Amino acid sequence: MQDDSIRRLTEERENAWLSPYAQKSAETRGRERPEEPCAYRTAYQRDRDRIIHCKSFRRLMHKTQVFLSPEEDHYRTRMTHTVEVMQIARTAARALSLNEDLCEAIAFGHDLGHTPFGHAGEAVLQRCYSPDFHHAVQSLRVVERLERGGQGLNLTWEVRDGILHHSGKALAATLEGRIVKYADRIAYINHDIDDAIRAKVLSADDIPAELREILGDSHKARIDTMVTSLIRASLGKNEITMEPEIGEATEALRGFMFENVYFNPAAKRDEDKAQRVLEELYEYFLSHPDKMPGEYRYEEEPVDRRVCDYISGMTDRYAIRTYTELKVPKMFK
Repeated sequence: MQDDSIRRLTEERENAWLSPYAQKSAETRGRERPEEPCAYRTAYQRDRDRIIHCKSFRRLMHKTQVFLSPEEDHYRTRMTHTVEVMQIARTAARALSLNEDLCEAIAFGHDLGHTPFGHAGEAVLQRCYSPDFHHAVQSLRVVERLERGGQGLNLTWEVRDGILHHSGKALAATLEGRIVKYADRIAYINHDIDDAIRAKVLSADDIPAELREILGDSHKARIDTMVTSLIRASLGKNEITMEPEIGEATEALRGFMFENVYFNPAAKRDEDKAQRVLEELYEYFLSHPDKMPGEYRYEEEPVDRRVCDYISGMTDRYAIRTYTELKVPKMFK
């Protein structure tokens, strides 16, 4: 029998120190397939470790956040975005006496199903595969079905629920999952501003003066304002929210980013090319499923589902390399 005293001590500390609204590790709804608990890690710590060590997580380092295949080293990737989300979520969770390990696991897993070339790739799969394709649903599919050779990671219910509900109108069942939803938005709004200024798509003065006055005039100040507001408005409550003025200004800033960056041709100058790459890859593998790696040849699901899984799991550079090998003539040697 395992000596589980270390894990039990951690669980007892959670019960003693966490908020009554926190999700306690010992009270998880469990996993789809029952497992023996770890001797020294809680269920959510174990989930975090499984996500960090999976292949889909490693591929995030070569997936676009906003700017496609940037040459400069300091633009965010899907990986650095994920780390920033985790950091913001843990800061808020600690201040609110919520479960930091659960926040960390959800944050690390929330974008595992994101396509190459960011939301441009997501739009391709919505056209080619299904209008219902969404990266949050695909992230859940990654951890439930695709990882570990089709066995999935067998994560706890709360982590899977937080991954699924990190985006969109529906809320996660736990406050920790709701923190990650806010952390995701806080992170991408602010680091996308930073990257847009670096790319000379924006200048700091382009941000409306009234929003700068409310939220702050720098990357650091805006994040501090938003996170502080979230903590103040949520402290001691069974909800995660922001103070009305800060929340409204944050939404206005997000709207400004959609208008001036996310739909800006300067930021998306190669988006049409990237989408054509994915469209042609999708059509090729739909007609030649035997050319996909063996892990995507599970016969119990339709070909289009398997092709969608393969395309969505690609990194930017892998998609370009695969396209080049299939579509670009090679020089005769």
